[in-house]
Amino acid sequence: MMRSVLLALLVCSAGLVHAQLGEDRTTFTRADSLRGSIGPYRSWWDVSAYVVTVRPNLVERSIQGSTTITFGAFSDGQRMQIDLQQPLVVDSITTLIEAPIPMPDGWFVGVTSLKVPVAFERDGDVIWVDLPKRMESYQGSILTIHYHGVPRAARNPPWDGGWIWKKDAQGNPWVSVACQGLGASVWYPCKDHQSDEPEEGATLRIIVPDSLQGIGNGRLRGTWSNGDGTTTWEWQVSSPINTYNLVPYIGKYTHWNEVYAGVDGPLQCDYWVLASNEAKAREQFKQVPEMLQCFEEWLGPYPFYRDGYKLVESPHLGMEHQSAIAYGNGFVNGYRGTDLSGSGHGLKWDYIIIHESGHEWFGNSITTADIADMWVHEGFTDYTETIFTECQQGTEAAEDYLVGLRKNIRNDRPIIGPYGVNQEGSGDMYYKGANLIHMIRHIVGDSTFKAMLLEMDRQFGQSVITSAQIEAFMIGFSAHTRERLHTSIFDQYLRDVRIPELEHAVKKKQLWVRWTNCPDSLRMPIRINVDGTPATVNCTTQWTCLERRVSKRARIAVDRAWYVGSRRVSRSKVHKPGERPRNSFELSF
Repeated sequence: MMRSVLLALLVCSAGLVHAQLGEDRTTFTRADSLRGSIGPYRSWWDVSAYVVTVRPNLVERSIQGSTTITFGAFSDGQRMQIDLQQPLVVDSITTLIEAPIPMPDGWFVGVTSLKVPVAFERDGDVIWVDLPKRMESYQGSILTIHYHGVPRAARNPPWDGGWIWKKDAQGNPWVSVACQGLGASVWYPCKDHQSDEPEEGATLRIIVPDSLQGIGNGRLRGTWSNGDGTTTWEWQVSSPINTYNLVPYIGKYTHWNEVYAGVDGPLQCDYWVLASNEAKAREQFKQVPEMLQCFEEWLGPYPFYRDGYKLVESPHLGMEHQSAIAYGNGFVNGYRGTDLSGSGHGLKWDYIIIHESGHEWFGNSITTADIADMWVHEGFTDYTETIFTECQQGTEAAEDYLVGLRKNIRNDRPIIGPYGVNQEGSGDMYYKGANLIHMIRHIVGDSTFKAMLLEMDRQFGQSVITSAQIEAFMIGFSAHTRERLHTSIFDQYLRDVRIPELEHAVKKKQLWVRWTNCPDSLRMPIRINVDGTPATVNCTTQWTCLERRVSKRARIAVDRAWYVGSRRVSRSKVHKPGERPRNSFELSF
């Protein structure tokens, strides 16, 4: 699924559950550009649907499979870029062409579709495919790719991606894939770019030994015996889906379900866990309905009613696999039993259930076209932890949790990464991103912020977007937000590593304030307490004074909802030579 405006932009741009490409890189290769940009052999065609069939060999740790890609042409084209990471090997590629039906007498009657081979060549992790004839705009076609090999094995999933080959405590095979950042092409051929999600969804067929289960995304459409000791499990996703979200889980699972009465009607919730963990899982997963109630109130309806909600126990910590969330938190609260904030409030809920479920809204439904903008996924999802804490424990506890997360911020590099090279920005997209969102909430007010989140879901749900779109939406949401939000706030926290510092001084019984350690353009309101009395000032990098009079020794404290620094300076710094003070004014929220 691609938007033409996004396509134009992309063509021009040539320890937590963090994405797998978090290292800081400043130089990039042709391979990075091929993977991370929408070049000429990606731009002319759009994926409509995937059908992925995979047959793992659990002894040899190899796979054999096929991918059928249904696609349509935006414009004329013949050469296609398909991604499949080495060392996997393409066996054949075929397509369908229309041909007349021959009769014994030499005449032709009607038209049929014939499967014909397609020429291809490998170029690193790219397969260049040359169709038998040039396609014209608005035409559609089907490509089927058969492949095999030993896929990359994950060394430390989910941070290092690939296939995960493990055994459970009883010695049964327990297998899955984690590939965010690394890319779905590590295990199946696809158009491996976030900007193109299949509008009609995807089918996943998992062939496993009869003694095991193969769990996938979406709804189970059926199972059938292959007569050779294996069974095929077929799963269907009806909604658009990121390629990295489509994954198999293979193991000795047990299953139960419940129906949640959601805002859009009955929501099927399914749970698949190792049989030996069923009792613990049933107790821990009682958090799911509470989570859904909270998130549907704040974020809008669960995005994938047609495909259901699912938790699947995984041989790694967890990942936001759409409608089949990977769960590996050991059935304990917190993040593996610890509170990332240090506040204690994060020990009252299961981090993986809350965080990864939040991704169903941000990441799976609202998806960024380029992973450089992944803060939209991770910043908002990280903030859903604060929202859930507020639903469960109240406003003060929620802010305790959020403020506690600040100790994890590194301010090492910008949150937004370089475009077009498959590179994320800083891991600060989580905690710093969440703190930016919390500041925006306090700048615009609770009711406006909640309405903004709900409208964001209505406007951008199940679509591909950019950070610039989200920023513009938040600023332009209403006359109220246009007055209080400015592009410089986003630039400061997303594109700069500095944390603005509020300088304040008392001169002639007036309090003067300004922003420093920031670009000259920064315009951001700040709420402060002056001797215990709150005041909100529309602050810039020029000295601004409050209308009220204050004592020389007034106690000034910045509201903790703002992630900023502050310091008192000498009154002599106010009114530097050649600098005229701005008119004073105070805002009330």
